[in-house]
Amino acid sequence: MDWYTAGLGNIPLLTGAQTRSISAENPDGSVAGGARAIPGPNDAGSLLGQGGKVRPCITLEAGAVTTLADITGPGVISHIWITARTEAYRSCVLRIYWDGEETPSVEAPLGDFFGNCHGVRYNIASLPIAVNPSGGFNSYWPMPFRRHARITIENGYWDPIKGFFYQIDYALQPVTEQAAYLHAQWRRTTTSREAWDYVIVDGIRGQGHYVGTVVGWNQYSNGWWGEGEVKFYLDGDTQFPTICTTGTEDYFGGAWGFGGETYSTAFLGYPFYEKEDGRIPRHGLYRWHIMDPIRFQCDLRVTMQALGWWLNHKFEPLADDICSVAYWYQAEPHAPFPAMPDLAGRWPR
Repeated sequence: MDWYTAGLGNIPLLTGAQTRSISAENPDGSVAGGARAIPGPNDAGSLLGQGGKVRPCITLEAGAVTTLADITGPGVISHIWITARTEAYRSCVLRIYWDGEETPSVEAPLGDFFGNCHGVRYNIASLPIAVNPSGGFNSYWPMPFRRHARITIENGYWDPIKGFFYQIDYALQPVTEQAAYLHAQWRRTTTSREAWDYVIVDGIRGQGHYVGTVVGWNQYSNGWWGEGEVKFYLDGDTQFPTICTTGTEDYFGGAWGFGGETYSTAFLGYPFYEKEDGRIPRHGLYRWHIMDPIRFQCDLRVTMQALGWWLNHKFEPLADDICSVAYWYQAEPHAPFPAMPDLAGRWPR
């Protein structure tokens, strides 16, 4: 394997890859470029001097776009770690651009990209995404690029966000022609009794495979909310999908309404459930199609029904506030994404 050798089976193999890492201490990932900051008299590391812990984090200025990584390829990003105040989870938007493209291939609020919806922090123990105490966001999605990779974070909050920590690990190495690019897209819609099909993603054009879904669900009704089917419309499907699941909890690997329990596993989970007096019920779920990718040759649309139970065991359309992140790999170019909602449109309930 000449482009990506992560994994226990390949860990003994020697390659010509050159490992690099970008952080606040080495902003461009250059050779011998870490820990070069010189502390000022009021810095926490003022007693340590150059080479000590001087610049471990940055401040995201209000309304500003900060470039976290600007890498000349070819290479593969193997790990991203970020931690920040909870205010950043929905106010900050993470974007990733491949090979000089003008529009991002990855665009999602910071917390949602790492599976934490609702602007709330909760732990996730899965294969590609891990969220650890207390708010350590980790992505292990492999992200190959051929010419260039750029990662930015936009702070839509009204104040600066201090204490933004990050590390981006990658290797400079050849990338095979078969390697596709990671894409991720965030959406949010309030369904209705007349329009109860929630669109997870639509308008994907090109060849690729769908690899994951994150859902945050704000429940506006009492009772069971997860009866709807998740549907995959592949390669020219119109009215009827090629892949149709049996229910929301089934798609996320549970059964029988989850039985009131949360869980987090390698490929799927229901790690967040909140039902408190004076608050609407809220849910957070994920499903990674790593062992079962949904492959498409020319187009893809994914939907999820918002359905619960009504009288006499009849299915009831729900008017709920739902958000999602869809993850997929595809050959570029990609179709344009819908416009990212402003801060008010992203703000959690």
